Amino acid sequence: MLLDYTKEYKKKTKKSAKLFSKSAKLHVNGVSHNIRFYEPYPFVVKSSAGKNLVDVDNNKYTDYWMGHWSLILGHGPKKVKESLKKQIEKSWMYGTVNEQTISLSELISKNVPVAEKIRYVTSGTEATMYAVRLARSVTGKKIIAKIDGGWHGYTSDLLKSVNWPFSESESSGVINEEQIVSIPYNDLEKSLEILSRHSKDLAGVIVEPVLGGGGCIPATADYLKGIQEFCKKNNSLFILDEIVTGFRFRFGCLYPTMNLDPDIVTLGKIVGGGMAIGVMCGKKEIMEYADTRGKKKSERSYVGGGTFSANPTSMTSGFATLSHLKSKKSIYSKINELGKYTRKELTKTFDGKVIVTGKGSLFMTHFVSDEITEITNSVQAAKCDSSMLQKYHFKLIAHDGIFFLPGKLGAISDAHTKDDIKKMLKASEEF
Repeated sequence: MLLDYTKEYKKKTKKSAKLFSKSAKLHVNGVSHNIRFYEPYPFVVKSSAGKNLVDVDNNKYTDYWMGHWSLILGHGPKKVKESLKKQIEKSWMYGTVNEQTISLSELISKNVPVAEKIRYVTSGTEATMYAVRLARSVTGKKIIAKIDGGWHGYTSDLLKSVNWPFSESESSGVINEEQIVSIPYNDLEKSLEILSRHSKDLAGVIVEPVLGGGGCIPATADYLKGIQEFCKKNNSLFILDEIVTGFRFRFGCLYPTMNLDPDIVTLGKIVGGGMAIGVMCGKKEIMEYADTRGKKKSERSYVGGGTFSANPTSMTSGFATLSHLKSKKSIYSKINELGKYTRKELTKTFDGKVIVTGKGSLFMTHFVSDEITEITNSVQAAKCDSSMLQKYHFKLIAHDGIFFLPGKLGAISDAHTKDDIKKMLKASEEF
């Protein structure tokens, strides 16, 4: 019988309960991002540092959510904080061109080959929204293909087949869903069959090299190469969403390790160093479609940015983070090894009850049913026991001071140690 840790949680989080009741009166579902809510209520954070979150009741949690996986150096790393303090003394919003943007773009372009031209926005959703608009402008076609289980933010252009069952509409209010086609992850034969049926009007295919929200599942190199080859032959754009994976496993993107040649890559999370950012990178001849100079409306792709795009604080934070990662590339070997150790030991701990997916410093635990023997796509991930995963994560939160956003993957940062992983493994054994 599973123990119910709700009473223990409520006893430890009384101030959070009061504050969240206020939040529920002011905000839809009490939160500003759907996934941040969990039963009976989420605790309210007052501070964070290194690997830890501290709530308003002074409970400390070892954090594996790490700011939606964006904080590869941990919470409030010294060098980033110092850079931000210096920038804030000068000001934090200009609304004009600034030197900080140039510095960050130079660093990105030197280490992301496709980034011949760059456009900044303030979220990953905007970056993918503009990427598919650009693909339609360049090709003159309308249909965009994505992966079953693929998550590219809340843009209506890609809000389809995110959650199981993938055949159901994700939301009311979304129109033109027929312009979005879904293909199965890591199944090249079926994917090519679907793409071929829509080839005449296929503007592009957008793929994550590691399917984050769909189960933390790496794509095979052959699968991605096969999709890319189809796009090249069909004059469709091959778009890689590396918002999660960019600068996560190595200093740069994941795609060069697979000998891929994408037309557009989207970045976010780590390249903002914890500040709001989204990045669209692309080949010069493609990105030039977004240049409004001397073009008729019918000839351009209207790709803006936003009031806060390329603001000096986000640029400063991103540059400080990437500069530190560049100067200390041993961080990658450390966190990737910790990730490998975590996946191996969690698998051993649960002794056949779970499959642990992931790559490098990312990992996700799936409680399997009898019919699931491997997880290579989001359909298999969806057929696992998600309620058990929620209970497992809630036990860690309530009883062990370990935080995963319930049901989501974990990310290891430079602030974590092997002792932290061992503590999690011990708590997992108890569960």
